[in-house]
Amino acid sequence: MAAEHPEHPEHLQRPRHSRRTGDPGHADPVVRLADEVVDHRFKGLPPDAAGLTVGELAAERRPLFTGGFTTPVLTLAAGALEHNLRQLGAYAARHGLAFAPHGKTSMSPQLFRRQLGHGAWGITVAVPSQARVCRAFGVRRVFLANEVVDAAALRWIAAELAADPEAVIVCYVDSVRGVELMDAALAPAPGSSPAPRPLDVVVELGVPGGRTGVRTADEAARVARAVAEAASLRLVGVAGYEGEVPDADAGRVRAWLEDLVALAAGLDAAGRFAALGPEEEIVVSAGGSAWFDVVAEVFGRVPELSRPVLRLLRSGAYVSHDDGHYHRATPFNRVPGQGSLLPAFRLWAQVVSRPEPHLAFLNAGKRDASYDLDLPRPVAVRTAGGAERAADGVEVVKLADQHAFVRLAPGTELEVGDWVALGLSHPCTVFDRWQLIPVAEADGTVTDFVRTFF
Repeated sequence: MAAEHPEHPEHLQRPRHSRRTGDPGHADPVVRLADEVVDHRFKGLPPDAAGLTVGELAAERRPLFTGGFTTPVLTLAAGALEHNLRQLGAYAARHGLAFAPHGKTSMSPQLFRRQLGHGAWGITVAVPSQARVCRAFGVRRVFLANEVVDAAALRWIAAELAADPEAVIVCYVDSVRGVELMDAALAPAPGSSPAPRPLDVVVELGVPGGRTGVRTADEAARVARAVAEAASLRLVGVAGYEGEVPDADAGRVRAWLEDLVALAAGLDAAGRFAALGPEEEIVVSAGGSAWFDVVAEVFGRVPELSRPVLRLLRSGAYVSHDDGHYHRATPFNRVPGQGSLLPAFRLWAQVVSRPEPHLAFLNAGKRDASYDLDLPRPVAVRTAGGAERAADGVEVVKLADQHAFVRLAPGTELEVGDWVALGLSHPCTVFDRWQLIPVAEADGTVTDFVRTFF
C-alpha cells in the first residue's frame, strides 16, 4: 500500500523509469499489491501512469482533477473510510460482539487487513472463491455463510485446514442432504489417512418466505443429528441473516433473533456441541448492516450455555456506507448516540452531451455505477475552471450501459465538460465494477489505491 513507499516528486517532473517500489520478494501478499503494474486493465487511471507500479503512482500524490485521471472514475474518501472502520469496530467491542465483516462487499484484501486491524475476529464470505481470496491474502479466520456442497471446493477447504493448523473455516449447513454431500466429499480416499480435523459447521436458521436456512427447530435438530453422525464435520453453533425476515421491522427482527438464540440453547441442551472442548466457543451469529442494533440487543441476552459463546456480528456495507439504501437503513439513524457512518464513494463523471434544454448525458452508466436499489444521486458539480457547487436541480433518471440520463430543473446550469460527482447506493454492487479504486484525501489528493478481487 502507499504508506509503504517513499513519496516521489510531482508527477509532471518525474522521469520515466521501470523501478519497482517495495521488495518484490516481500512475504506479505497485501504489501505486494503495491508492486502491481498500472496499465489498461484499470479504468479511470491516468494513461501516462502506464508502466508505473501502484505504489509509485500512489506516492506521486496526484490531484484527482488535474493529475491525468480520466472519467468516469470511482473514488473512496480516505477520511470516511477510516471513520467507518473505527465506528463499527468500536460499536462491536462496546456491545461485547465479535466481528466478522462480510468481505463480499468489497473483496479487497487491503480493506480486510484494515478491518482486522480494527479488531475484527475474521472475515465473512458468501462462496468458496471468496474464501480463497481471503486465505491467499493471509486471513486466518473465514466464516463462509453458505452451505457448501461443491466437492472440489470442499476438498480445497480440507487441504487448507490440513496445511495450516491456525486456519479457521466455518460453513453453514441447512439440510440433511447437504450434510451427507459434505461428509462424502471430505471423506479420505481409500487407503489414505483421515483429515487431521473435521470441518466446523453452524446450522443456519432461515425464515418462511425468506432465503436459505432451516425453517423450524425440528428441522434444525435433524440437521444437527446428521452432523453428529458425520465423521468429517463438527457442529459449533447456529447462524442466520435477519435481513431476510419478510416485512422486516424491529419487532419481527427481534423475534427471529430470539428464535436463533433459543435454537442455540436447545441444541446445547441436547448435547449437540459435545465435540467442542470446554474452552471452545459456541457460535451464535447474525447481523447485516440494517439491524445490528437489534442484534446487539438480543445477543446481549444470550443465556449461559455449556461453553463460552462467540456472539458474531457480520455487517459489511458499513466500510464504504452509501448515499442511498444504507444511508436510510443504518441503525445509527435509530441510535445516533451509538455512532455514525459516512458515505465514502464518489463516482466522478463528465457531461458529454447537452442535446435538449432540460437533458444532459454523463459518461457513466450501468458498467460503472450500482442501480439495483437506487439510481445514482448527483451531489456536486465541478466546472472546467475548478469551481465546485452542490448539484441542485440535477437528477439522474435513467442509466444505459455507458451513459447516465440527467434531467435538469429549469434554470440549472450544466455545461459539456463539467464533472459531476455521483453518490451511490448499495456498496456490494459498486465495488465489483472497479478493480483498482483511488483513495482521495479531502482536497482531492490521491494517496492510495484499493484493489478488489471479484
